[in-house]
Amino acid sequence: MAHLLMVESWVGSMSRLLPRAIREGGHEFTFLTRDLHHYLRAAPEGATHPLLGARHVLTADTNGIEALLPFVERAHRALGFDGVITSCDYYLPTAARIADRLGLPGPTASAVGNACRKDATRRVLTDAGVPGPRFAVCADWAETAAAARDIGYPLVLKPVDLCAGMYVRRVDDEEALADAHRALAEFPVNARGQRRAPVVLIEELLVGPEVSVETVSFDGLTHVLGVTDKSIGGAPAFIETGHMFPAALSAADTEAAEETALAALKALALDGVVAHTEIKLTDDGPRVVEVNPRPAGNRITELVRHVTGVDLAAACVDVALGREPDLRRRATGLRSAAIGFLVPDTEGTLESIEGADDVSAAAGLLELQLAVPGKAVKAAGSNNEYLGHVMAGDAEGLGARDRAEVLLSALRPEVVGP
Repeated sequence: MAHLLMVESWVGSMSRLLPRAIREGGHEFTFLTRDLHHYLRAAPEGATHPLLGARHVLTADTNGIEALLPFVERAHRALGFDGVITSCDYYLPTAARIADRLGLPGPTASAVGNACRKDATRRVLTDAGVPGPRFAVCADWAETAAAARDIGYPLVLKPVDLCAGMYVRRVDDEEALADAHRALAEFPVNARGQRRAPVVLIEELLVGPEVSVETVSFDGLTHVLGVTDKSIGGAPAFIETGHMFPAALSAADTEAAEETALAALKALALDGVVAHTEIKLTDDGPRVVEVNPRPAGNRITELVRHVTGVDLAAACVDVALGREPDLRRRATGLRSAAIGFLVPDTEGTLESIEGADDVSAAAGLLELQLAVPGKAVKAAGSNNEYLGHVMAGDAEGLGARDRAEVLLSALRPEVVGP
């Protein structure tokens, strides 16, 4: 039995998948957080959050790395950790710093830091010749406007250190750029109390299908589990409205996406990680959107598991312990699996979601998760405002996306207000 230190977590599905994988692997974990109630508020009423299955819960300021490191060293001497893990993007660099200080397995702190900062990723990949968009890193509005004129519209404005598509916007002219720049400037601190970097990233707009490559890197070798497709909506935002694994691509496009992801991971020197690399398949070839040194969110890990039998949450636990993960594929009875998200386009209070009973009884359904009545609803501007999802599988081929979309279309949210 091994003992992991879990440094914070997402409050979504990975906050359940990682504790499950730790438990099923015969291990235990200590949970380190600055605010336990951040997670307990997300638990369904009457349910015990899986994070409370921790052997210990430690409270410390996880946003202050210099004071945190001595605290963790003392905890390590008392409790004995075999690995450090997190699922939350905002604490991936912290987990890497802790593992390095304690002499435990994991990717280097510099590699994780470069992957988690979108501007650093762009610089590293450009220096290595890995294809991506033209870009500029800008410290203020004057630099942003000048760089936009140089790159040319349309383009994309991004924060360098947020996630879930927050404040990522397509802009077609300087007026839209100013609006997007102003909105981002008015969000100086993220949801975990961390102050954002004051720079913005603007990029050439990449046109083409978007996919992600799911990989596991261990002991210098990277294993590709496959390619997931993405559907994007909510313009001018970029909201993920659904995914299918495996993506319905030609063999050539699949290979090109995989090779580009491998090149990006090599350039960033990422090892000992489960990674999720997003790529646009443009007319000029694949271009890297971003590299995430953690398992994919939005239930993509479950799509992979339903089709291949490989549990990426378990692989994440294994590599954090310095153990070779089990990536053997197993027959699951499914050829494809897909998820569709219920994305709100209005504000108010959720009164009901009609059609749920019929969908719950539908053939091919793998998961149905819906928000409960009374939830405050706002028009989605990122991947944080979903009202639920459906997941469906196909035993015959690549029909899971169509099946998921049919089931999703049968759900009718009733929102009243505002």
